[in-house]
This record gives sequence, C-alpha cells and structure tokens, in this order.
Amino acid sequence: FQGSLTLHFNTTFIMHLYCNAISAYKRLKTREVKIGDLILGGDHPIWVQTMTTTDTMDTGATVLQSIRCIEAGADMIRITAPSKKEAENLENIKDELHKRGYHVPLIADIHFTPNAAEIAATIVEKVRVNPGNYVDKKKFEQIEYTDAEYAEEINRIRERFTPLVRICKEHGTAMRIGTNHGSLSDRIMSRYGDTAMGMVESAMEFLRIARQEDYHNIVLSMKSSNPLVMVQAYRLLVYHMMEEFGECYPLHLGVTEAGDGEDGRIKSAIGIGSLLNDGIGDTIRVSLTEDPEFEIPVCKDLVKSISINNENDFDTRALLENLPYSPFEYNKRHTLPVKNIGGTQVPVVIADFMQASQITPASLIDIGYKYDGETDKWTISDAAADFIYSADKTVDFNLPGTLCVICNYRTWIQQREQEKYFPLFTREEYVQAHTKSKTLNFISIDVTKPYFDFLQKIKGDPTIVFCIYANGSNAMQQARMFFVQLLIEKITNPVVLCIESHYATVDEQLIQFASTSGGLFVDGFGDGIWLMNDPHKMLNTPMKGRTYLPMQNNVQFLNNTSFSILQAVRSRISKTEFISCPSCGRTLFDLQETTAKIRKVTSHLKGLKIAIMGCIVNGPGEMADADFGYVGSGPGKITLYKGKEVVKRNIDDKVAVEELINLLKENDVWIEPTEIMNN
Repeated sequence: FQGSLTLHFNTTFIMHLYCNAISAYKRLKTREVKIGDLILGGDHPIWVQTMTTTDTMDTGATVLQSIRCIEAGADMIRITAPSKKEAENLENIKDELHKRGYHVPLIADIHFTPNAAEIAATIVEKVRVNPGNYVDKKKFEQIEYTDAEYAEEINRIRERFTPLVRICKEHGTAMRIGTNHGSLSDRIMSRYGDTAMGMVESAMEFLRIARQEDYHNIVLSMKSSNPLVMVQAYRLLVYHMMEEFGECYPLHLGVTEAGDGEDGRIKSAIGIGSLLNDGIGDTIRVSLTEDPEFEIPVCKDLVKSISINNENDFDTRALLENLPYSPFEYNKRHTLPVKNIGGTQVPVVIADFMQASQITPASLIDIGYKYDGETDKWTISDAAADFIYSADKTVDFNLPGTLCVICNYRTWIQQREQEKYFPLFTREEYVQAHTKSKTLNFISIDVTKPYFDFLQKIKGDPTIVFCIYANGSNAMQQARMFFVQLLIEKITNPVVLCIESHYATVDEQLIQFASTSGGLFVDGFGDGIWLMNDPHKMLNTPMKGRTYLPMQNNVQFLNNTSFSILQAVRSRISKTEFISCPSCGRTLFDLQETTAKIRKVTSHLKGLKIAIMGCIVNGPGEMADADFGYVGSGPGKITLYKGKEVVKRNIDDKVAVEELINLLKENDVWIEPTEIMNN
C-alpha cells in the first residue's frame, strides 16, 4: 500500500458513504456502545472529552481538575495509568468524584502495560489501549516477516490481548483501540510502511480478536499530528470495517500533538472538522498544550460548526456513479496556471480590505509588508499576502513586490495600472462584459445556486479563476460538489476558497475557517484562500465562563489564519511547525512553559518541524513527523532527537533549550534572527 493507492474500492460503498457528504451533511450511523451511563454512536450526540494532566497518584489534584473539566462540559474524562499503581489509584479518584456528585465515565489511558489495563478495566468505565505498543514494540527496526512468521505474531498478540477483552466483557467495560500514526509497531511498519493503511490494519488486528470473543463494546481512533494522514486513515478504517464486518464501530476523533494557541486549534479543526463534515465521528477530543478544561469550548465549537441540514437542490447520485477522485489519498487537483495561481504554484492568500475606510502603506504591515521611508524599500515576510481585495477603493501608492489588487469590475474599468489590478466579476457581469483582463479574471460563484449552464459558457477560458463561496448550512459539502463537477467536466481553472464567518469570537471563527477550508484542502481542492468577516460584530471581551484567544487586529488575524491553515494542510510553509503533546500525568516537565520558551527562540526557522514531548511514551513514536525532538526522559532530564535518532541523552532541563539550539547549529539549520531581519 505504499506510493499511489493500489486497492480497488467498492464504488457502491464509496458512493453510499460520500454521496450525501458532497452536498449535505449526513451522519454515519455506527454501532451503539455503552460507556457507563453514556451511549456512544447510533443517533446519540457527538460527545466531547478531555484528559487530565495531573499526576494520577495525586488523587486530590486529579479530582479537582476532573471537576473543572466536567463543569466546562466534558462528557468523559481520560486519566493516564502507565503502571499498576496508577491503575489501582483510579478507584480512589472515582470514589471521590462520586462522593462529590460527579458520575461521568472515566477512561484509563494505557500504553505499554497490559497488567495495568486489566486492573483498570475492573474499575473505570473504559480503557484505551494503543495497538502499536500494547504487545508489539517499536525500536525503529526493519524486519522481514514471512506469512507464517507474521501469523505467529498475530497469535502472540491474541494471547496477550484476549485476557483484557474477557475482563472488559465480564465487567461491562468499554474499550478504545487507539492507533497513533507515530507509534506504529516495527512489525506493522515492516509490512505496510508509514501509511494510513498501516494504521488501519494495526487497529483491525485487535478488533478481529475482540469480535472472535463476541466482545463489541469498542470505540476506535486513528490519530496523527498530520491532519491529512488522520483524515485518510479514518476514511479507510470506515471502509474496511464496512467491507469486512458490514457495520462500523463508533469513532473517537482527534489530531494528536496539535500544539497550543491558534495553531493547535486550526490543526485540530482541520482534521476533526473534515471528518465531522463527512458525517464521521461519535466523540471528539481536541489535544491542546493547555490546561484540559480549555479544550472543551473548542470541542463544542467544532460540534456546533457542523451543519445538519440535509436539504439540497442537487441530485448528486448521478454524478457519483464513479467518484472522480479518491477520498482515501491526497492528490492535488490538476489546474492550469493563471498568472501566479494554480498549476504547481502554492495556494495564494487574498487579504480582505472590504471593511477598511482606506488603504495606505501602513495598512500593509498587517499582511506582511513593511515600508521603510528612508531607504524607500519594502520588507516582505514569509506570511505576506499575494492579493488585496479593495472592493471599490483605489490604492494611490506603488505596491510592493508582486502584490496585486483585486477590485470590483466597475472599479477596475477605471484603473489605468492594469498590470497590478484585476477585476472581480459576478457571473452575470462576466457574460455581459465587453472589457476583460487579458491575463486574470476573478469570478465569484455562490455554489448553493445552479451553475452548470454558466460553466458550459466559460469552459476553455484560460484567464478565469473561480472565487467560490456558500452561505448558510452545508457550505463545505456544496463547495466540494462544485469541485466534483469541475473534475467531471474536465474544467481545470484554479479555484479560490472564500469563507465568511459571522461568529462573534476569534475562537469560533478559527474553527469555522479551518474546518470549512481544511476539509477541501485535504481532498486536494483549492488554489487559494480568502477569509472575511465583520469585525464590528466580534466581541472585544470573552464570554462568561469561557477562555478565548485574544482579539487581534482583524486584517492581521485573517491573514495569519490563512497562512496557518495552509501550513497545517502542508500546502504552503511559512513558519516553524511545533508538534507538542497536550501533557498528562506522565509529563516530566512544564509543557506549556517549555513550549513557549522553545517557540520564542525557534519560531523564525521557516519549514522546520520541532516536537516537544512530555515523556518517552509520547516521544520517539509520536514525533515521527518531526525534524528534531525535545523529549522528557526523567525528572528534570531531557533527551534530544534528530528525526528518530537520539543524539543527546539526559540533559539537565535548565540548559536543554540551549542544547537544542546547539543541535540545530550542528545540523546547519539554525539561522540567527538578526539575519532574517536584515534580509
């Protein structure tokens, strides 16, 4: 399964699963699973959960943090149990919560210790096991297995895993089989490689064993720090469960090691939101490097952002007799280049100045351009927008670099500087216009209204870039149907994704922008992004009882969000990427403080991926996608990695950040911040 997709998928099944998701939301109906008094799957709500960050042996601290999470809205609480003593202490935690009147289901998080899982399964309502390290090991070794040897390994797993299955069945305990992309075992890696299919097979092996024991109280997850891999793995898992078993077990959604702040929210919204828009997902957890109660509002914003209106004016079934793209792998839609948009070029960013009263050189600071009057030169950042939308305003100064202006068609007709100005047409204006740009014409299209006849009229015009938008429910699904129509008609003009948010807070807008556009980018759709809002309707203070990201300059906020979305879907790299775990009771240092410290000194290293992991459980495996890693290896001790290789062990945490910088220098990837400023 390495390289391009080689499996032959059942077209009827693909059509059944994705037909309604093209133009409207339709929830995938999964098997019902009982977790304490809570029922997951079926027609039940999408439940939200989080994980404590306290020491599990500190009963009082864990109880208090759990209560804060429950009062924030958590439906389930997960607690780490890395050894027998922590598993046994879950009983004290559960008893204390019950005494205080809190009865939400508790979940024990297990990694390497089957005996801890077996103890926990007799105490709490659910246990989570990772098939990558529950029996198998990960030493980053390549081992060639014959079919007979591979079958022997499966038998070994059955012997070690079956006792837990039987205990769970006896006590009515639910189980999550939670595969992590970064912790696939050497055995799975040797046969399937570092692929989404390897993740699926890792879980399916355990699921088959459970089913042989007639145990079905199971939830599954396919987590990755890369949203593209995550989405592909969940879709493949659904496909294979339906093909093999004729039913689908409930799914827990999450992007692992997402990070903190806006980046953590954006990455989570892209992965989780894409799947929720597909109708996939029964419970979610947003893994942020923040206190766990702050994850809950983000979860609730994600669930709230998913439309449930199934009404649409399109008959999609006829279009999807043969789905014109694979939802199980990433292939960017082939487009012709129109100026600097489409083709092999990175997606463009359009900065929205529609609400601005005027546009001056100072206005461009917020979108990555800074003018120096003394030298008469512009400094251009890596996160500099490619176009500004001026609506009906004119720009009366020389624009920097390759920055261009999009203005309404009637305004564009009056412009003399045609090289820097390009028109935005409505469909009617474009059909009727006698004057058009010879190189680049933007056309706005509301994809909720019929557009087939219009596409036939302009088919073959090499100057057109579509700017598509959808108001109201099912925006992402209907935009996706527009791309399906383009593929069927073999229309290769580039498309800019235009998304407007009417939410009142920064957090809510981030979720909407990322889940709507991200769901399209992960399918290979989109050659540009254009975010817009009404800043006058946004709240300047947080709503009571919730913590939000701070308000920013609005134009800057939209520009930064655009680049963060493109970075998260790996389409346009403009900054350092931080892969940091959300902390738990195993964490060996202050993750939030350390992440902030590392971010401060390395955030200028464009394109570098740095992992910050609290312990070895979330270390070399979970950070598999990173270039360098900073991992807790003992109290006050840090181990540094280059890729998957240990390069410096047991460094005192007081000097570990400096040692990380030295490691970057030794590998010729360090750049002094002053050099970037001078350039």
